[in-house]
Amino acid sequence: MKTVLLTNEDGETLGTSEIIAAHTNGGTLHKAFSAVVLNTLRDRVLIQKRAEAKMLWGGYWSNTCCSHPKEEHDIALEAAIRLHEECGFTCPLIEAYSFVYKANDPEGKGTEHEYDTVLIGEVDESIELKPDPEEIAEMKWIYIEELKEDMKESPELYTPWFHHIINIL
Repeated sequence: MKTVLLTNEDGETLGTSEIIAAHTNGGTLHKAFSAVVLNTLRDRVLIQKRAEAKMLWGGYWSNTCCSHPKEEHDIALEAAIRLHEECGFTCPLIEAYSFVYKANDPEGKGTEHEYDTVLIGEVDESIELKPDPEEIAEMKWIYIEELKEDMKESPELYTPWFHHIINIL
């Protein structure tokens, strides 16, 4: 059974919950992380289109990788491990900031209510990508300014947490 860490708005762990329970019935605040990988010039970001089969926001564009931390590990280490599992590569990730958000899936499948810690990494664009098809439908490098413009013109194509992230990025 997959679990998530319940938290308060200050990021203090309060216990655990089964992952589906935390994402249904209005959502329960829990910890998450979002990895954002930039190219070495820091003018392009690697984004992913979430697999259609994902419970929440399937088929939407989002940051490079995201998931939920486990109790016993450092969040940067867990994010690097998850980056490898989802995308087929890893890189050093540095914790940047955290924020809280709540959003209902547009198809009514559940709710994200997360204390999301954003981590930033950097790799050369020539790195080989091996996306896990159960998690990712597509990946691409995009100029940050182009991405921001597209997110303004077509906000409905992107996950709600990615809107928060890109505004800070």
